[in-house]
Amino acid sequence: MPLPIIHHPAFDADFDAAHRFPMSKFSRLAEILVEDGLVAPGGYHEPAPAPQDWLRLAHDPLYVDQVLFSAVPPEMEKAIGFRVDEKVALRSRCATGGTVLTAHLALVEGLACNTAGGSHHAARDGGAGFSVFNDVAVAASLLLADGDAGRVLIVDCDVHQGDGTARIFADERRVFTLSLHGARNYPVRKAQSDLDVPLADGTGDADYLDALVPALAEGLRRSLPDIVFYNAGVDPHADDRLGRLALSDAGLAERDRTVIGTCRNAGIPVACVIGGGYSRDIDALARRHSILHRVAWEFA
Repeated sequence: MPLPIIHHPAFDADFDAAHRFPMSKFSRLAEILVEDGLVAPGGYHEPAPAPQDWLRLAHDPLYVDQVLFSAVPPEMEKAIGFRVDEKVALRSRCATGGTVLTAHLALVEGLACNTAGGSHHAARDGGAGFSVFNDVAVAASLLLADGDAGRVLIVDCDVHQGDGTARIFADERRVFTLSLHGARNYPVRKAQSDLDVPLADGTGDADYLDALVPALAEGLRRSLPDIVFYNAGVDPHADDRLGRLALSDAGLAERDRTVIGTCRNAGIPVACVIGGGYSRDIDALARRHSILHRVAWEFA
């Protein structure tokens, strides 16, 4: 079966090229996957924007309304890192709908990949760190509410701790949060995940994988999940503007292969999101994100 890959044109909210958040990577990634034959022309699964009731499963209703009606307070927009206008609100709803669709397809096919998602700094009461809605938290909450999953494992390999996700699920024993992240990177004040693996600046491929393998095994043993959400952020890469770690392309690929392969070999569905990645070279960055989809094809 073809690997289900999810995309929506609204994933790219058309920021100025000089903005520090590389918004155009989403549209370039979608182009690359078609150009390189990983997705047939017209072959993307296109999600619907997430409705209010889904968003409110993981976020305070007041905050949801502030986003949807372009009324996010200036101090929160500052924490997020950009103005939350109608285009950003639609983008955030579509990315969240995309992760929900990714999860539903993973439950059917065993594996699916979004071309966005991983906005893990958004907490219940508001956004932060380029994250408006916490798409993985919304999707996990929806699966639990609908009875489509009884236990969920979130494996977050973005270089920044998944603090918003950890806080949203701090009292939810059906969700296990695992975060491998740079110890000295954003956020300064870390949350408490169910399992945190802080990594020193400059950590390279071998040491990263040595930390990942036992952490993943522990997360699977302790959570016994019906589905795994995998945040495959590429910001641990040596060339990332905000990363401070030193993974290579091959290291990222082996990381993705380890997570996806371990879970699929155990018969556990995997829903993948692309997470963070920062570079002025949008083509190089989008190709770095495409490593996830190339590796996922090995297990389709």
